[in-house]
Amino acid sequence: MAKVAARALSETTVKEITGEDFSFASLLDESFKGVKSFEGSVVEGTVVSIDNDFVTLDVGLKSEGRIALREFGIGGNKPEIKVGDKVEVFVERMENKDGEAVLSREKAKREESWIVLEKQHKANERVTGTIFGRVKGGFTVDLNGAVAFLPGSQVDIRPVRDISPLFGTPQPFLILKMDRQRGNIVVSRRAVLEESRAEARSELVSNLKEGQELQGVVKNITDYGAFIDLGGVDGLLHVTDISWKRINHPSEVLSVGQTVNVKIIRFNEESQRISLGMKQLEGDPWQGVEGKFKIGQRYTGRVTNIADYGAFVELGEGIEGLVHVSEMSWTKKNIHPGKIVSTSQEVEVQVLDVDLAKRRISLGLKQTQENPWGKFAAAHKAGDVLEGEVRNVTEFGLFVGIGDQIDGMVHMSDLSWKDSAEEAIKAFKKGDMVKVKVLEIDPEKERVSLGIKQLDGEQPAEEGGLSGVSKNSIVTCTVKAITTGGIEVTVNDNLTGFIKKGDLSRERSEQRPDRFAVGEKVDAKVLKIERGSKKLELSIKQREIDEDKQAMAEYGSSDSGASLGDILGAALQKKGAKAAETSEEAPKKAKKAKKDEETEE
Repeated sequence: MAKVAARALSETTVKEITGEDFSFASLLDESFKGVKSFEGSVVEGTVVSIDNDFVTLDVGLKSEGRIALREFGIGGNKPEIKVGDKVEVFVERMENKDGEAVLSREKAKREESWIVLEKQHKANERVTGTIFGRVKGGFTVDLNGAVAFLPGSQVDIRPVRDISPLFGTPQPFLILKMDRQRGNIVVSRRAVLEESRAEARSELVSNLKEGQELQGVVKNITDYGAFIDLGGVDGLLHVTDISWKRINHPSEVLSVGQTVNVKIIRFNEESQRISLGMKQLEGDPWQGVEGKFKIGQRYTGRVTNIADYGAFVELGEGIEGLVHVSEMSWTKKNIHPGKIVSTSQEVEVQVLDVDLAKRRISLGLKQTQENPWGKFAAAHKAGDVLEGEVRNVTEFGLFVGIGDQIDGMVHMSDLSWKDSAEEAIKAFKKGDMVKVKVLEIDPEKERVSLGIKQLDGEQPAEEGGLSGVSKNSIVTCTVKAITTGGIEVTVNDNLTGFIKKGDLSRERSEQRPDRFAVGEKVDAKVLKIERGSKKLELSIKQREIDEDKQAMAEYGSSDSGASLGDILGAALQKKGAKAAETSEEAPKKAKKAKKDEETEE
């Protein structure tokens, strides 16, 4: 009660003296108001002394404060400060246990910088900073007192191996993120470079035109070409436009980071796609090729590439021709070109064709060698008997070696007169030595037909219905059965045969098995005889074709444009007119004879 009374008395006394209504509490709060706001604020101080790596400053408090000298350095550089300088510092506490003011220069700079940086960040403006340290995942940057983090991926547009030249040099940055509570700032140098690159790109693109020659740097290499950096804009250098020579992969002549001279060959302003060329900077080696490489002449070249379909041979600088696999050997068929020639091998070739429009030269390798088929044809004739080794056994016959490089073929139908083809071929195996008879030689088609059964003479006469029936003869057949694939027939009552659907008629519309009836008689040509099974393969279509050919031979030629119907019609008309003339003259001759007889009497 006494304390309350005393306080009330004091308040009354103050009121009487000043004439104002004040309490001790309000007076006390007012007296400490300015002092409390001093802590946590930035004030201006004067450098009193510098010694022992500390700077002593007077900030207007009852005691002076000390700050470490290193806090006055910028970006790790040596501090530039002297006695009497005015600097702003941050008051952490007005007095510590030693009675000194606790001050900080770094916090003062940070507070100042944060205010400025926040404004620049909101305005998306660039800031200037200095890289001064390395940390995990990136680098530290001094932004005029505020320390920011620069991620390694944000240093440059491309990965930089050595960043040392950037240390200590003021660089422009763009603030990506700010967190004042945590004191975090993330900056990017790459974003600034990309903005500058975009500006340079716009200026560069506006000045681009086809035919322009530029210098660029190889940025990336792919299977189909290389991307060239032209200084803010990329262009594609296709593999076919790198060199006039054949290039399998761009990496054979280009490397990432290489500086090259290129020419703009196409530029699409809408899509801003740029097609570049290197070979266009050189002369076209194909000019005058027709006069330089003539058809039929032989040249020596180097094999540059081997593919499944042939080999490419370089005839001159930037000029290549193709030796197709079919033109590589007279005798080696269905073999990979790599087994005949090898890369970088010097070969002699012959020019077969020159297509300047398509920039193609067709070459032949076998034409520079002696044709073994022509040599064989000159030394042998049909009917010669030879001996050779069975090189291969297939489902349709035998291949027999009749020379160093030549194989002749014995068709399965020419193996035996008696046995069926399927049975006869089983008697032979690879490596057997056999005697054969030359049936036909065709050097143009590179083919020699051989026979084994022909060594036994002509086709023997046989009983059981085969006598009188021979290959290519015309026989009368009786329809036995009708199937979807053709008709079954009988010949001489004890031979069976089959006429395929496609052999029922020359006319496609008449090639229908259902137009025949069982028991109907038809004439057909014998195409094949299987002696063992006594089966025939017949054709109505071939019989009709043979009849047409015979009619042509007897009554005229179709060279004048007359059709077979016209020729046969004219022949029948002529025959009818002759018959009519004969019928008209007969009564006249009979009447004259009777008159002569009466005169004699």
